[in-house]
Amino acid sequence: MSLTDSDSSSYGGEYKNLKQISRERLLHEMLRSAKTGDSKSTWKVLIMDKLTVKIMSHSCKMADITDEGVSLVEDIYKRRQPLPTMDAIYFIQPTRENVIMFLSDMSGRKPLYRKYAFFILDISIFAISSSLPLIGFQACYILCSCRAFVFFSSPIAKELVMEIKKDTLVLPRIGALREMNLEYFAIDTQGFITNNERALEELFGDEENNRQAVACLNVMATRIASVFASLREFPFVRFRAARSSLDANTMTTFHDLIPTKLAAGVWDCLMKYKKSIPNFPQTETCELLIIDRTIDQIAPVIHEWTYDAMCHDLLNMEGNKYVHQVPGKNGGPPERKEVLLEDHDPIWLELRHAHIADASERLHEKMTNFISKNKAAQIHHGSRGSGEMSTRDLQKMVQALPQYSEQIDKLSLHVEIAGKVNNTIRESGLRELGQLEQDLVFGDAGMKEVIKFLTTKEDTSRENKLRLLMILAAIYPEKFEGEKGLNLMKVAKLTDDDAIAINNLRVLGGEPDAKKTSTSGFALKFDMHKKKRAVRKNRAEEETWQLSRFYPIIEELIEKVSKNELSKEDYPCLNDPSPSFHGTPYAGPVTPNPPAHSLRSRRTPTWARPRGSDDGYSSDSVLKHTSSDFKKMGQRIFIFIVGGATRSELRVCHKLTGKLKREVILGSSSIDDPAQFITKLKMLTTARELSLDDLQI
Repeated sequence: MSLTDSDSSSYGGEYKNLKQISRERLLHEMLRSAKTGDSKSTWKVLIMDKLTVKIMSHSCKMADITDEGVSLVEDIYKRRQPLPTMDAIYFIQPTRENVIMFLSDMSGRKPLYRKYAFFILDISIFAISSSLPLIGFQACYILCSCRAFVFFSSPIAKELVMEIKKDTLVLPRIGALREMNLEYFAIDTQGFITNNERALEELFGDEENNRQAVACLNVMATRIASVFASLREFPFVRFRAARSSLDANTMTTFHDLIPTKLAAGVWDCLMKYKKSIPNFPQTETCELLIIDRTIDQIAPVIHEWTYDAMCHDLLNMEGNKYVHQVPGKNGGPPERKEVLLEDHDPIWLELRHAHIADASERLHEKMTNFISKNKAAQIHHGSRGSGEMSTRDLQKMVQALPQYSEQIDKLSLHVEIAGKVNNTIRESGLRELGQLEQDLVFGDAGMKEVIKFLTTKEDTSRENKLRLLMILAAIYPEKFEGEKGLNLMKVAKLTDDDAIAINNLRVLGGEPDAKKTSTSGFALKFDMHKKKRAVRKNRAEEETWQLSRFYPIIEELIEKVSKNELSKEDYPCLNDPSPSFHGTPYAGPVTPNPPAHSLRSRRTPTWARPRGSDDGYSSDSVLKHTSSDFKKMGQRIFIFIVGGATRSELRVCHKLTGKLKREVILGSSSIDDPAQFITKLKMLTTARELSLDDLQI
């Protein structure tokens, strides 16, 4: 038995998505490897820090952990009582503070946890004696007095290894010491974050010294690389070039170099993995494109009309947690209930990427069909009188009740959520606002229409007016200079705090010069003879529902990556692709998504009907339908956005996976809803200009 990372590789067996792989590595490779027998007679305590708790919670449930013999989960920084009859599993970051806490736990005559056991030692990290070199991921079996199994979430510094090694009292009590290289957070089957929530502030802010920014980039690079270590992928690393590299007259800001520096950091980690991890690919297997939030300033603030995005935008959810009231037991007062809108909910999986109008109709149809086909539901809803009930009816009702209760609860939950979203849309007048937002983006509206809206729709919320002006500022940055900007703020009745958000959005976009061009997606100008500007091409062939025209810039970038049409000047590659990589044909032709089912009835709101298309829209993940075919598909495409990703960008990755026949995975420092992004913008200070000579890349 060898406990190397290769045990969890997705190669050579059934296809596993990002979330499945992180779950299996945590449960099987870490928790199960700490077992000393086939039974659960020896229960264990799992000790983690704040970061690793979050990693674990994104991939596993508490029931999964207890099934592996863990009876107690504890925080390494909280005072813990001695448990001398239990083994300890540490899953921690390789920081000096954590190592000190671990040594404190295991030192002295009476360590906190049990000892005397059989263990596996990974000599790639730790040598029990000077005769064992620090090389490769190999495992040896040693019988010794031990029972502390230590797993680090990312590579540990050599000086910390030496600090552990020189403690001769702790040394024989260690059962396993390994680098898991698992420091990413799987938020979706095709999405992960590095948990750098302050990346926008730390990287794009005005710092007198850039040590904080460099530290942020180093952490981000390590965590991105751990994704490739877990998936056994070695990518071509591409990144958005700094504008100064394309224009000698352009001054370079620190944030212009962020994709460049991050790409270099990821590459450095990957080179170490190639030498240290068995079965790590030695040639490129996929593609990684690193960009930052400046590429698309509209996506984080525009209203996205899918069920998922609307829930997070309008319902004040905490992450994926939805809180609602349910009837109290025995006629008591209503009770507060929390539910998670995640992958385990099949209704959520089916509807999350559907247009809100489509989702509402499909929910109505599901509820109607369920009641018409379910005998217990018919009786419950009074469609059959009690006098008609036979003994057989009662028997069938009792048999159907458990399943009925679970199914009706889930359906009722989503009907309630969709109802709340639709009520908010009506009460807030979002239909007209959403139409104006998209008309601005596609060049069908301009300053005149915005001013008219602000003066005639004064009851529009301050947040929605702010988001409208932020879209306007991204398209017409020069309109917010000096007195013109102040006048617009007065018309909208916004605050000084709101003005900061708009100004900082303009800073992210660079110099507000409407005539200059840029490598940014925002610099796209179509039909410059018009006074109104379009920053998106109208994809009429893909339109299905009104107010769903908008698409994030990354959709075009990913398509160009797949076709090998991305500019090598604007997006250089650290390891130039060989012709054979892009020349390899993929299994099956590249075809668009098949038309999805869509309902058309009198319940469909007129504003939500498609413009000139009879096909419904559904962007359900194709993973659940084609997972068995992924090994026949083309190489994965990874796209990483520094400064926060949006739910529309995650939706696009699911959509393009089916269209391009290549799995597309989105990574980011965080995933932000509009309110979160605006808050981060308000905390941002203006970035200072630097010359290339001031920085080391």
